[in-house]
Amino acid sequence: MEGARFTGRREYDEGDKPLLSSCRPRYRPTRLLVQRSSICSRAYFVVVMVFFHVYILNVIGLLLYVHYNNGSGDLDGRGAASSSPIGDIGASFRHSAPNPSELRVEERFSQSVSLPRIEGIRVGHVQQVSLVPEKTHQMKTISLKPLLFEIPGFLSEEECRVVVQLAQLKGLMASQSAASSQGQEESSQSLLFLSTQEVFSLLDLNQDGLLQKQEIVSHSHSRDGTWLSPHSLRQTLAGLEACPAGVLTLEDFRHVYDGSQHPSQEQNGKLQSQFKQRSKHTWLYQGPGSHHVLHTLRNRVTSLTRLPAALVELSEPLQVIRYEHGDFSNAHHDSSPSHSKTTCAHTRLAGNTSALAEVSCRYLTMLFYLSSVKEGGETTFPVADNRTYEEQALVQDGLDLTDTREACGRGNLRVQPSAGTALLWYNHLSDGRGWMGELDEYSLRGDCPVRRGVKWVANSWVNVDPNHQQQQRYQRRVAQRHQADPGTEEHYQPLQHSELHQDL
Repeated sequence: MEGARFTGRREYDEGDKPLLSSCRPRYRPTRLLVQRSSICSRAYFVVVMVFFHVYILNVIGLLLYVHYNNGSGDLDGRGAASSSPIGDIGASFRHSAPNPSELRVEERFSQSVSLPRIEGIRVGHVQQVSLVPEKTHQMKTISLKPLLFEIPGFLSEEECRVVVQLAQLKGLMASQSAASSQGQEESSQSLLFLSTQEVFSLLDLNQDGLLQKQEIVSHSHSRDGTWLSPHSLRQTLAGLEACPAGVLTLEDFRHVYDGSQHPSQEQNGKLQSQFKQRSKHTWLYQGPGSHHVLHTLRNRVTSLTRLPAALVELSEPLQVIRYEHGDFSNAHHDSSPSHSKTTCAHTRLAGNTSALAEVSCRYLTMLFYLSSVKEGGETTFPVADNRTYEEQALVQDGLDLTDTREACGRGNLRVQPSAGTALLWYNHLSDGRGWMGELDEYSLRGDCPVRRGVKWVANSWVNVDPNHQQQQRYQRRVAQRHQADPGTEEHYQPLQHSELHQDL
């Protein structure tokens, strides 16, 4: 037993020894390999990180060098171009930069990013404003929709007299839709009543019973606004684009066109002009070389509105209007809603040449009463401060509120003319970013018929393009034109402004 156990233990030990002796050579190299691999991995990682940091530092240094080297060259504009590629880039930038005279011109006509607005606070609120030395004017808020202010004594009696005399010397022309008497007016405008089918037939040039886009566009520059106003044009083109077939049938056109004419639609289904007036007017230039009263008046507008001087200076001339007994103007908007198919008339020098029509873009209106009126002649705002604005509400008890001859007394707000008083209102809302936004529909205004006396008023508009970049391009082009020819006269043509006013 003992021998067996000994032998067994011996055999066990002997069996163990070869095992241990055979495993040791195998495990020792394995442990050595692991240690060597770890050391190599750490060393490789350190080398890579050092190389990466050095590369990053080199890149940062190179960028800083390029930035400061090109920046100094662009700012001072002096020194020869370097022989390195970086120097060549800087030289190319300096070559394309405008010269100092161009910079001065752009600085003079540069556009502020925002359009300041006067706060109305509440109806009846009175603010003190200083427009002339040693005198304070009271500006009263008389409406919040639209934002409308009344400023008594904005002009002195002498200034009113001078403006009227200048207008008489210039000569006044009759409005396009005017007539010498009401009877003549009705007979002359009876030719302008066209049914929807008659308008469709006029547009359908090839008489195939379908309206294509080119047929509509061919009549897009109608100036009188009697049967295809800019609003009707936009609505018709919108209906055409919404039609899958790309053409309009008579029924399609009837639906689109009739809707665009509301509320100027009579009971017999005939359509009439959207805007009527009877008066005489002229335009007075207010730029350099004009009468000092006109120049002072424009500066006063700039001071009151706090708008950039370039905007006011490049706006329309002063329009002076004379209303005699029975003269009036139907309620209308002074400005127009922005649309991709139209371009602003005042920026036509830099505008979209493919636009279908030119419209007036007037950020605000300042109206000056140059005389008092014994009876009638009020400026009416039919829907001022309405809770909501709906075109259907413009027709009450069968009367169209835009027809000042019949429904002037129904307007929500009426201002009696008083010599020297000025009204200021905004035709557009803010876009929320400090620029001109959508048309304020509450700015609808008209002139009641004069019953006794003569009414003299003047309109001063500040033109702004809803497209901020286009407004800037326009101002630069005008600046360059004035720089090339300092003696250039005012680029506006009074007749064109008169015609555009009828399109509203």
